Amino acid sequence: MYVEDFEAFYEQAVALYQAKPLETRYTIKFRHSEGKVVLKVTDDRTCLKFKTDQQVDLRKIERITTIFFPLMACGELPAEGQDAAAAQQAPAAAATQSGGAGGKKARRRG
Repeated sequence: MYVEDFEAFYEQAVALYQAKPLETRYTIKFRHSEGKVVLKVTDDRTCLKFKTDQQVDLRKIERITTIFFPLMACGELPAEGQDAAAAQQAPAAAATQSGGAGGKKARRRG
């Protein structure tokens, strides 16, 4: 069933996921021939869809995607505010520190 209002789609999709997190799927499909983006959330019994061809709706799609990907990957929402920024910077800082000079492996001389 297509939901016309994005806010209603968002609320229903999150409620559907919270009811059955292991059975729910979230997909994004771009139909180039029609120039439309279709979001779909389903648990094989209930199917919610949102279709748009408006560029201003991309921010809304980004918002729901940033909610669903962490929920489906690790089961919890990302930290908000400064904690989220620190969490994103920590792996990047660790990678540059462990990589040494320019990310090249150190050679053993002997």
